[in-house]
Amino acid sequence: MVDFYLCAGIALQVVLVGNIGNGLSADDHDIEDIIVEGKRLSLDKLDAVKTPTPIIDIPQSLSIVGGEQIAAQAFTNIGDITRYSPGLSVSQGEGHRDSIIIRGTQTTADFFIDGVRDDVQYFRPLYNLEQVEILRGANALLFGRGGGGGVINRVTKRPDFGSEFIGYNAAVDTFGALSVSGDANYQIADNVAFRLNGFYEELNNHRDFFEGERFAVNPTLAFKASDDTEFLLSYEYVDDDRVIDRGIPSVAVADGPDVPLEGFDNTFFGSPEENVTRLQAHILRARVDHSFSDLLRGNFTAQYAEYDKLYNNLFAVGFRADPNGAGNLLTLDGYSDPTERENLILQANLIGEFDTGSISHTILFGAEYGNQDTKNQRLDNLFDSNGDGIFDPSLVVNGVVDDDRAEFLFSDPLDIPAFSFSDLGRDRASQVEFVSLYAQDQFDVTDWLKVVVGLRYDQFDIEVTDFIEVRNGESDGNDGFLSRVDNEVSPRFGIILKPEENVSLYGSYSESFLPRSGEQFLTLSLTSEALEPQSFKNIEFGAKWDITDSLDATVAFFRLDRENETTVDPLDVGNTLVLAGVVTKGVEVALSGALTNWWSVNSNFSYLDGEVDGGVFDNNRTRQTPETMFSIWNIFQATEQLGFGVGLTNQSSFFVREDNAVEVPGFTRFDAAFYYDVNETLRLQLNAENLFNTDYFPDAHSNDNISTGKPFNVRFSVSGRF
Repeated sequence: MVDFYLCAGIALQVVLVGNIGNGLSADDHDIEDIIVEGKRLSLDKLDAVKTPTPIIDIPQSLSIVGGEQIAAQAFTNIGDITRYSPGLSVSQGEGHRDSIIIRGTQTTADFFIDGVRDDVQYFRPLYNLEQVEILRGANALLFGRGGGGGVINRVTKRPDFGSEFIGYNAAVDTFGALSVSGDANYQIADNVAFRLNGFYEELNNHRDFFEGERFAVNPTLAFKASDDTEFLLSYEYVDDDRVIDRGIPSVAVADGPDVPLEGFDNTFFGSPEENVTRLQAHILRARVDHSFSDLLRGNFTAQYAEYDKLYNNLFAVGFRADPNGAGNLLTLDGYSDPTERENLILQANLIGEFDTGSISHTILFGAEYGNQDTKNQRLDNLFDSNGDGIFDPSLVVNGVVDDDRAEFLFSDPLDIPAFSFSDLGRDRASQVEFVSLYAQDQFDVTDWLKVVVGLRYDQFDIEVTDFIEVRNGESDGNDGFLSRVDNEVSPRFGIILKPEENVSLYGSYSESFLPRSGEQFLTLSLTSEALEPQSFKNIEFGAKWDITDSLDATVAFFRLDRENETTVDPLDVGNTLVLAGVVTKGVEVALSGALTNWWSVNSNFSYLDGEVDGGVFDNNRTRQTPETMFSIWNIFQATEQLGFGVGLTNQSSFFVREDNAVEVPGFTRFDAAFYYDVNETLRLQLNAENLFNTDYFPDAHSNDNISTGKPFNVRFSVSGRF
């Protein structure tokens, strides 16, 4: 199968199909305008690549998911989008955060909004987005630290000068989940425009006891000081309150690795009252764009954000048959984790276009400064000793009885022994300060040869105060005050061959790094304080072909090497193991756009070979990396008013962690949709998920935290604009 896709000769994904699927035909004039815009990453869209570069000339695997596709497929979160993007899979995120796997690299922090870092752990809503950009491959030059497998950049809606409208959407599904959203644009004056986006959502699904609600509001003001200068001021408030669900445990089988527990897709393995997460986020962003001339532009962005988050949870860490024949025994563990963070990030870019003789240049100079303060605690749960024998002395971790766990007879629903979050296991504060300088030149050597070369310098300075160690004194050699400074230089190089204007062949090399404090600055210790950052090196070759103005095909071959990678110790989840190295090799293939004036398609395939290279897990598969993933979504326009969509997602089996102790089986899920445009301003839409009611396990977090897929369900929505 791999050879078939390699020989197909189709290239990297562009998932922006304009208004296809919204009741308009593919040759409609508005669609052509949107498609043309979608094929060029423009500074006007505040994108992640920072230069006005045609997608076909970017030497990197890239997907763009437009707002129209988000609406057509009824996507409600980042996870929905990644399932229809090559090379990406979803991780569970413990039920309280976005977590994705890009080219075998797990991340909870490689997220950006309008090109600026957005690394706090939370579920990012989609209500206010123009498009989502997914860039694959390590590339610190554009993103800074992290981004080992790639990044996701959300592009928000901006005020629209010259128009006034109000848009709305209301939806409900068969589980009882509902949502409403609004999008209003006003022209206040000739040079002032205002846009207001907001949404409210009540959460529900097939899982017992799961519920929650979230809402957000995002007012944005745009002001044109002159023809050359524009100011943008945006504020977003996000409030999320939900039950934390960490899925079902695994069970041992006679031959082979453990597998997910079957037959309990709805059972909640936690406390309905105590498994909760609450987030309040305030995000303020200001940006100024200025054109010094037709060939020299600059922009400056300042982003300040406050995040206040709490998550409490009990979760399964073991499931086995009672040796006395009384049934099954379940082991639970848990903790409470409050976090506060303040982020201040400043970013400036200067983009110039000029010629030196016959060579055309697009130069990027940029600088970033960030200050991120974090306070975090972890309070482990303790079960009350009531004399009923709920504590099992066999619950030993590295030779020590783990008395914050409890093993008891399984029942549905669970009858959980009394417990409290009262054992302070972590109490830390960190201050991160980083400074970055970067430069890049995209130059056309000839009409058929383009080169991209760049370099970035990062200074990453972290100071951590471990208040528990401070209170314990210096007798153990740790006074509680830890720090590290990393100075990293990250190169980027790319070459693009243009045999035809609508075809490109490219090769690229790029690097990135991740400091030892981890994505969330919480893992610095006496040991890691002395260690070099994790490093990422990406080599990639690919091809892109704009078959027509509205149909694109792409392919990318890559090798991603990671050194000093870390993973969780399967015998002690509080301990981190350093792997000698990890290598992911693979291919990503996509075909996207309008095949005819009544049929559009978005299809993706990826083959990923991820393997641990050295260390205790040598030759094991990487975490949560299905070897093959395939997705396709078709939209057919039956009449001028009626359209329907049908598609599927398929992924092969994967191991949850690098110990390869638990294997989650592969699956295929079919989805469908119907669209009916009552008139130009009103649409009725129905989205059906899991048409054949397949039992499957879409993602996981740990060996005993595995999600169960939703059964067949339907979402009905009404949307319009006036």
